[in-house]
Amino acid sequence: MEISRKLETINFLTAENFDPSTEVVCAPPTIYSEHGRKTLPSSVGVSSQNSYKVPEGAFTGETSPAMIKDVGVEWAIIGHSEGRNVFGEADELIWAKAGHALEAGLKVIPCIGEKLEERQNVVIGYEPVWAIGTGKTASPGQAQDIHVKLRKWLNDNVSADVARKTRIIYGGSVTADNCRKIAREREILTVFSS
Repeated sequence: MEISRKLETINFLTAENFDPSTEVVCAPPTIYSEHGRKTLPSSVGVSSQNSYKVPEGAFTGETSPAMIKDVGVEWAIIGHSEGRNVFGEADELIWAKAGHALEAGLKVIPCIGEKLEERQNVVIGYEPVWAIGTGKTASPGQAQDIHVKLRKWLNDNVSADVARKTRIIYGGSVTADNCRKIAREREILTVFSS
């Protein structure tokens, strides 16, 4: 971060009269977090941009929650998109980092998200394990019931728009004989053969 941009951000956050019900957290590059904590008013939270999953050890370049807390910083961002997509951090590592940060007393900002091509091509497949390669098939009513529940979950936990637009397919031992019956179900938009 250029010094002028850093000063501009600090001046803005220091001078701005934020609504008291608004929580503001600044996340400078970790090397500047101590300076940010010393410079910004206590009403503005400061976050590290990452935190490691263990308190100490030979993890060159990593920052532990204890180190973050040592400089007065109270937040940590975990699972940022660069960590996932550039450095290949798996969900298991991200949740281990988040869990340790919480145990150590940090507040955590967990990041989630998908690449644009993933967002544009997400299809949920209902594939009952008991129907794969067994010759047994969910009845159209059984498949319909699961699809309705999946769509309701998307509506309640993501958004009505995502629930409406997400394609949900059935893939459990579809045959020429049962394909037409399954495809007639209103909720099942696509079927595929396993």
